[in-house]
Amino acid sequence: MTAVLLSACSSSTSGDAPPPVVRPAADAAFDYQIGGPYRPPSGVRAVARDRGAAPARGLYNVCYVNAFQAQPDALSRWRREHPDLLLRDTAGHLVIDEDWDEALFDISTADKRKRLAELVGRWIDGCADDGYQAVEPDNLDSYTRAKGLLDAADAVAFARLVAERAHAAGLAVGQKNAAELLPRHATVGFDFAVAEECARYDECGTYAKAYDDRVFVIEYRTADFTRACRTWGDRLSIVLRDLDVRPAGTKGYVRRAC
Repeated sequence: MTAVLLSACSSSTSGDAPPPVVRPAADAAFDYQIGGPYRPPSGVRAVARDRGAAPARGLYNVCYVNAFQAQPDALSRWRREHPDLLLRDTAGHLVIDEDWDEALFDISTADKRKRLAELVGRWIDGCADDGYQAVEPDNLDSYTRAKGLLDAADAVAFARLVAERAHAAGLAVGQKNAAELLPRHATVGFDFAVAEECARYDECGTYAKAYDDRVFVIEYRTADFTRACRTWGDRLSIVLRDLDVRPAGTKGYVRRAC
């Protein structure tokens, strides 16, 4: 597989050692398809897709998992089956990410993190079973929207459980955004990064340094994309997408690469 740069095997010598983890290549041509799968453009070597979609054959595939918040269409099930794992404020109301209408998971205690990691872990195992090489756990930064009920330590502790589950399944793990947590990336066990709008917020360099250029960059504004390509195009994997990451052939679809 041409997109592969490095395999990191477990140090365990037991017969049940986890499968090797394969990190993505630096500067591998990339496409971000979490809004719906489509045939990757010519030259693309790595692609990110939602966990409900099949991976792209012959490419390095990153599986999108909403690990820290509940998808809107799944909220009723979470309310019914795991109501105490949804974060609530002091009045008992769900804490909602207003931008995406997603309820935050309650990762405030070790017990809740363990239970959530088991549920999210089943999705991660599904990614591995489907043939993905990596996982992208989204909303690592949800604690910043938690009205003070969660903090960075909670996010790091839960992310570590998610990373351990992914590595056990043979998947690399990407840090999704949250540049403020880059100093803790080794503690979590992240292998690469998926950085939205790092050029817009002048963060690409910090991601590049932390992950030896194994960074997939998504910009949503042309000016930011142009700046990213000019500054980092020879080192990082950079793509311009429409904000809704629509599939090719649909109205509003935008995709350009450096």
